Amino acid sequence: MPTSPSDPAEPFRPAEPVDLAVVGAGPAGLAAAVTAAGLGLRVALLDAGDRPGGQFYRHPAPGLGADRPEALHHGWAEFATREAALRAHESAGRITYLPLHHVWTVVAKEGDWTLHAVAGHVPDERAAAVTARAVLIATGAYERQLPFPGWTLPGVVGAGGAQAMLKGGLVLPGRRVVVAGSGPLLLAVAGSLAAAGAAVPAVVEAAAYTAYAGRVPALLRNPGKLVEAAAYGGALARHHVRLLTRHAVTEAHGTDRIEAVTVARLDRDWRPLPGTARRIPCDALAVGHGLVPQLELATGLGCATRPGPDAAVALEVDALQRTSVPGVWSAGETGGIGGAQLALTEGELAAHSVAAALHPGQAAPGADRRVERLARRRARLRAFADAMAAAHRPGDGWTGWLRDDAVVCRCEEVPAGRIREAAQDLGARDARTVKLLTRAGMGWCQGRMCGPAVAALAGQEPAADRRPFSCPVPLSHLAELPATDR
Repeated sequence: MPTSPSDPAEPFRPAEPVDLAVVGAGPAGLAAAVTAAGLGLRVALLDAGDRPGGQFYRHPAPGLGADRPEALHHGWAEFATREAALRAHESAGRITYLPLHHVWTVVAKEGDWTLHAVAGHVPDERAAAVTARAVLIATGAYERQLPFPGWTLPGVVGAGGAQAMLKGGLVLPGRRVVVAGSGPLLLAVAGSLAAAGAAVPAVVEAAAYTAYAGRVPALLRNPGKLVEAAAYGGALARHHVRLLTRHAVTEAHGTDRIEAVTVARLDRDWRPLPGTARRIPCDALAVGHGLVPQLELATGLGCATRPGPDAAVALEVDALQRTSVPGVWSAGETGGIGGAQLALTEGELAAHSVAAALHPGQAAPGADRRVERLARRRARLRAFADAMAAAHRPGDGWTGWLRDDAVVCRCEEVPAGRIREAAQDLGARDARTVKLLTRAGMGWCQGRMCGPAVAALAGQEPAADRRPFSCPVPLSHLAELPATDR
């Protein structure tokens, strides 16, 4: 079996199908690939990044000379063990690792699957294709942003984006950084920024932690998560970071750059309470309201979806990580946001499931017991993830933050007032019609950033994206496709 090409920009077309193609080298995809290779499968691991680990285990660039990159991560040993296994399997020819390969479509063909990718960097992009007997989608997630006046100012970054700047570039978004939004990521981001030398005057959390009260069994079954949360709380206390629950940043102020934010207390539906607004000076704002599963490849294949407890759409998978499409598995955040530990567990479980499907009756000794343990761990971690998702689900009243002149679609500069006009006066009853009437979602990101906000303003529940391509593709790549794949 061919090993990985030395130049990831070179086109890669293996002579024969691999057993399993894994899309995404984050925690779920990495765990799936090395487990499947250990079970005797021939694996191709395709990833848009240049190094394994995904967004969670993001590395500083080698040129930065970081002595201890593990200091920026939680659970680094879990990653290091699997990265070492990846390199060993790659050297032995069991895994073909393809970094800088952004898969844009998957096509069924004569019982196999062909994955088409854009490989390398502009201007040296090349077309690449891999054929596999089975596909595992582990494409992760991206941040959910709920717009507010001033969110387009320089210095306003995503909460996950601030974490990525620190992990990947060893830089801070500012010297005085307010962290805001909703979800457990905020505590981790605030703790990391403060430990790196930033002043964090406040963590502004829109939800109330009392929402966890109804989920006590799920919490008690995951004592490690409680210890982790206590560690984050202790870090905030050591750095004198104030935690404001049931509050939100409702406006950012500044001219050339953010200079301050307005913070207001919210009611139970996330509506700002009159008379509670205050200003907090800052030179950066890290804001995010959880994560949204990245589903374009899966929905393009027709995989069924389900609404999650956090109001985001996720893939529907069974107890063995199989999607509704035979031959396609999923692991990690695509099946619902749950964090790195759950992603690692689901990736390993999916690999066992693929091996059993491709080679029935050939399970290694003890495989059944291993699968049972993985299934129990997944159920426990998923229950905790669902408790978090429900506790931090955005309330319907958040649209009260938006004045009519507040930009919702950044790419096309569409304000909230124009979207409200389309929904209330022009008869639009869904995000697609709003898009046609206002151009909201027609820009470079194709609605990935503004989609949930546009749907909310149109009075529609979020729906799964269905896109022919998951990333921009040069026309020359399309022209080179075999006629059977077009």
